[in-house]
Amino acid sequence: MCKGLAALPHSCLERAKEIKIKLGTLLQKPDSAVDLIIPHNEKVQKPAKPQKPSRDEALQWRDSLDKLLQNDHALASFKSFLQSEFSEENLEFWLACEDYKKIQSPIQMAERAKQIYEEFIQTEAPKEVNIDHFTKDLTVKNLVEPSLSSFDSAQKKVHALMEKDSLPRFLRSEFYQELVK
Repeated sequence: MCKGLAALPHSCLERAKEIKIKLGTLLQKPDSAVDLIIPHNEKVQKPAKPQKPSRDEALQWRDSLDKLLQNDHALASFKSFLQSEFSEENLEFWLACEDYKKIQSPIQMAERAKQIYEEFIQTEAPKEVNIDHFTKDLTVKNLVEPSLSSFDSAQKKVHALMEKDSLPRFLRSEFYQELVK
């Protein structure tokens, strides 16, 4: 066992140097968080940022939340706005439900359903969405045997909340006003 620096056997000193080098490498700021996970030669290309929409396109987002959710730039702007207000949990839940509906494996569906429940639905969840007890209870019952429609009721409630509350605030925000100038 290594006790004091002077009493360290040669192999222990070498091991300490190796650890120091590895720690130094880890402490260097990577180009991106991806560098920590994916080796440089295996990096996935980042998707191109959506182009700024035309004024007319941005004006169409006022028509419905669905038009906004279908446009990459609108969605990014809406998400930034909600993050600035610390109220992005509804959008994140809605997006998680959309991704959930694409799952085909029953095992993956059950795992993801549990994650979504724990993150957004259960009482005191880190990003708990504001849904009524009836909808919450129905969702819990649906999760006994997860299906693609397990979160439909909760997702519809959250969609209605965003349409009634978040969307009007977004349309009055500087985020949106800059786009329609």
